[in-house]
Amino acid sequence: MVNSIAAPTGTRLESLDFIRGCALFGILIMNIVGMGMGPAYDNPRVMGGDTGINLWTWFVVNVTFEGTQRALFSILFGAGVILFTSRPDSTDAYFRRNLWLIAFGLFNAWILLWGGDILYFYGLTALFLFAFRNLPGKKLLGLGIASFVLGAAWSGLDTYNMLDLHKRAVAAESIPAAQRSEQQKGAIEQWTNESRGGPSPERVVKLKEENQAGYISALRVRAPRIAEAQSWYAYRNFFDIFGMMMIGMALFKLGVLTLEARTRTYLAMMVGGYAIGMPLNLFEANWLMSHGFSGLARHQTAITYDFARLAQTTGHLGLLGLFLKSGMLSWFRTAMAAVGRMALTNYLTHSAVALIIFVFLGYWGTLERHQLYYIVFAIWAAQIVISPIWLKHFHFGPVEWLWRYLTYGKQPPFRREAPASGARPLPAG
Repeated sequence: MVNSIAAPTGTRLESLDFIRGCALFGILIMNIVGMGMGPAYDNPRVMGGDTGINLWTWFVVNVTFEGTQRALFSILFGAGVILFTSRPDSTDAYFRRNLWLIAFGLFNAWILLWGGDILYFYGLTALFLFAFRNLPGKKLLGLGIASFVLGAAWSGLDTYNMLDLHKRAVAAESIPAAQRSEQQKGAIEQWTNESRGGPSPERVVKLKEENQAGYISALRVRAPRIAEAQSWYAYRNFFDIFGMMMIGMALFKLGVLTLEARTRTYLAMMVGGYAIGMPLNLFEANWLMSHGFSGLARHQTAITYDFARLAQTTGHLGLLGLFLKSGMLSWFRTAMAAVGRMALTNYLTHSAVALIIFVFLGYWGTLERHQLYYIVFAIWAAQIVISPIWLKHFHFGPVEWLWRYLTYGKQPPFRREAPASGARPLPAG
C-alpha cells in the first residue's frame, strides 16, 4: 500500500501511485460497511436493508470489489518493498519503517477504533519479505502464488470442517431428542449459531446501543474483535497477505506495475481475469441471495472465493494498466496519483471520519446500505481535490512526513519552496 511513500519525490513512479490511489478508494467501498454497520458486511439482512437499491448496492459491490481491493493494496505494498530496499544502506531503515507501521496500525485499531485495520498486518508481514527482495521476478511470482494457494487451502480446510459440521447437525436432528448424544447435541447447537449468517436480532439491537453510546462504550464492545484481529487473524491471514505482496514484488520486477510490459499483456490480464473471476463472483452472489444469506450458503461460496478474488484482481490490474498506457484523462491520473502518494494519511482519514460519523455523531447502524456510499463519494471528492493541492505545497502528506521522520530519526523537508509535480511521468503508448 504505502511502502514507496518514503521515496524521494523526484523518482516516484506515477503508475504505482495511481493504482495505489484507486485501491485506496476501492477499499473504502468495502470498509464503509464494516465501519457503519459491522456484522452486516457479509449479510445485508442483518441491517441496512436487503431489498431494492440496498440489495443492488450489496450485489454490485460484492461482485465487483469484494476481496480485490485489499489484494491490490498488498500487491502495491510488495512493489514498494523493492523500491525501498533498492537504495544503499536501507536495511535498518526498512525494519524501523515497518515497526513504525505496526504502531500506526495499533493506533488505527485501538484509538480510531477501526477493527478492519490493515497497517498492523502489513508492517508485521513486511518483516518477512526482506529476505526475498533479491530473487528474480519469476521466482517471486511462483513463491507468491504458492503462498496464496497455501492460504486458500487453509480456508478450504475451514470450509470443509464447517460443511462437515452441517452434515453432522442434520444427521443428529434426524435422531429423536431423547436419544441424542452430547456430541450430537453440541453439533446441533454449534450449527444453529453458525447458520444464522450473522448475530441475532436481539444482539443487533444491543450492538447499535453500544456503538451509539459514545467512544468508551464503542471501544469496549469492539475491543475483543480488535484483539482477535491483531493476534489470531494476523497468523490466519499471513499466507494470503504474504503471497499477494510477493506477487507485487514480482510484477514490479517484471515491469508490469511500471508499464514496461506490452499492451497485449494487460489486455490478456484483463480479459482472462474477468473471464474467470466475474462469472464466479456472479455465481457466488446469486447463490447467497437465493439461499437467504444463510451460514451454509456463505460456507459453500467460500469454496471458489479465493480463486475468484485472485482472478478478479488480475482483471482489475490489467484494466488499470490499459488505462494508464492509453494516456487518457491526464488530469485524473495526476489527481489519483496524488491520492496514492498520500495513501497513509488518506487511509487513516477514512477511519477518523468514520469514528466521527458513526460513533461521535451516533449514526452506527442507522443508515441504509446505499446511504453509506454518500459518505464514500464525499470522502473521494474531498481527497481527490485536496491531495493534489496539498502536494503542490508540501513534499509529503502529514502522516507520511511523520513516518519518514520516525524512520530516519531526523526531520525531512516538509514545505516546498515552489510547487512541483513530484512524479515521474507515465510512458506514452
